[in-house]
Amino acid sequence: MKTPRSMIAVLAMLAFVPASYAAPDAVKNAAAKKPAPQKSDQDKLFTALADADTAEEAQGIEARLAETFKISGSPSVDLLMARINMAMAGPDGKSDPGTARQLSDAVTRLAPDYAEGWRTRALLQLTADDHAGAMISLQKAVTINPRHFLAMRELAQMLEDFGDKPGALKLYRRVLVLDPRMETAAERVKALTRDVEGQGI
Repeated sequence: MKTPRSMIAVLAMLAFVPASYAAPDAVKNAAAKKPAPQKSDQDKLFTALADADTAEEAQGIEARLAETFKISGSPSVDLLMARINMAMAGPDGKSDPGTARQLSDAVTRLAPDYAEGWRTRALLQLTADDHAGAMISLQKAVTINPRHFLAMRELAQMLEDFGDKPGALKLYRRVLVLDPRMETAAERVKALTRDVEGQGI
C-alpha cells in the first residue's frame, strides 16, 4: 500500500488501620497475610507470549489475545461490533462497507476509550482509501491500549509506506517487546535498522 508523500503531513498530528491503634507485630502479620495482586487473563497471555519458544506457539497466543482486545464491557458496543462484521460479510457474500463505517463511527462515539473500536474504524477507512483517517484511528487505538500489538504493527506498516522509516522502526521494536516471536515485525526491524541506522549497527 503506497500513498502520496503529500500525506506525510498527517504524521505531525493515563481498609487502612492507623499504626497508633495496632501493635507492630499485628501490623506485620496483617501485611504478611495480604494476598498478592492477581494477574488478569490478558496479563497471563502476554507472559506466555513473551515466553513462547516458536513462532507457531506464539501465533496461538496472539489469536487468544486478539479475542481479549475485542472485549468492550458494553452489550451495546458488542452488538454494534457484531453488526459491523455482518455488514462486511453481507448476504450472499456482498459486503456493505458504507453501513459498516456508519456503525463503526457509532462505536467510537459510544465508547471513545475502546481501542478495538478505533482499530476496526481504521481498517474500514483503509477499504475506502482514507489513509489519513486510518492512520489517525490507529494512533488513537495504540494510545488507548499501548499493548495492542496488532494495531501497532498496522500503524508501523503505514508509517513505513508514508516514508517515515524511523517512526516505523520504533513501533516495530515496540511490537517485538510485546511479541518477540512475530516474524513479520522481526523482518522489518532487521531491514529498517539497516536503512535507518546503517550497516554497522
